[in-house]
Amino acid sequence: MKITFWGTRGSLATPGRDTIRYGGNTSCVEIQGDDGATLVLDAGTGIRPLGESIQRGIARLDILLTHLHMDHIQGLGFFDPLFWPELDVHLWGPSSTTQGLHARLTRYLSPPLFPVRLADLPCSLTLHDVVAEPKFRIGRFEIEAGLVCHPGPTVGYRIHGDGGVVTYIPDHEPFLGEDELDLDSPWIPGLSLARDADLLIHDAQFSDEEYPLYVGWGHSSIEHTLAFARAAGVRHLAPFHHDPSHTDLILDRLYEDAQSAGELPFELTPATEGSCYEVSGREGRASVKLLPGKRP
Repeated sequence: MKITFWGTRGSLATPGRDTIRYGGNTSCVEIQGDDGATLVLDAGTGIRPLGESIQRGIARLDILLTHLHMDHIQGLGFFDPLFWPELDVHLWGPSSTTQGLHARLTRYLSPPLFPVRLADLPCSLTLHDVVAEPKFRIGRFEIEAGLVCHPGPTVGYRIHGDGGVVTYIPDHEPFLGEDELDLDSPWIPGLSLARDADLLIHDAQFSDEEYPLYVGWGHSSIEHTLAFARAAGVRHLAPFHHDPSHTDLILDRLYEDAQSAGELPFELTPATEGSCYEVSGREGRASVKLLPGKRP
């Protein structure tokens, strides 16, 4: 599997000189399988440059939304492949207790918030409620969705591919104000999705000092993200969803401190816009390699 980060920022796009290395676009990750299947994880502003990189001629594209906050769907209307009549697009995401995915999405993709309605997109569009379908297949990908701790219906994804397992949980607050995880609890949100993953992409929006000011906002501190990855037994962690106020220099310092705090039982590489990973091998024995290119 090849994993490419097109948007790594949380909450609000922050382009500029101070965010150029870690990136200013909001959440969007591309996963390509050996069989040619392409998954797009979330549709933040990073989905626009992703769309420009996709060559016409593909038959199908799958977009997996974790939730419908603006920073995760704002790029949908600017994603070129949605305007290709020949393309079969499958859009996956959570419904609410009162509305299905279609009704929820049309609140954004309709006037006055957006000039083009969801129904007017020329591609062949199919919507899927992932809460009703917690396990599904796309090509050779086996995908499991599960609810995680974030305001509003929010899911994470566990993706089994030929090369191993990638877990994507970009907005998540498993500690929810507690000092540590209760590992004896029969249910820790998101833990089953992340268990033994070869690559975990996980929310790490706040510094440890900032987190107490934002308890209940649905995001993790860096320390909590490291603890969650340790509890899940992952092999490689890519902290994600960087706070808009965190410049490249601030993020450098935060992750240098995290690396120097003690030996970690996994590889730690904070997510940067434009970076690519290759997960190869098989589940339980896969290797995760950061490909040459953009790095922090």
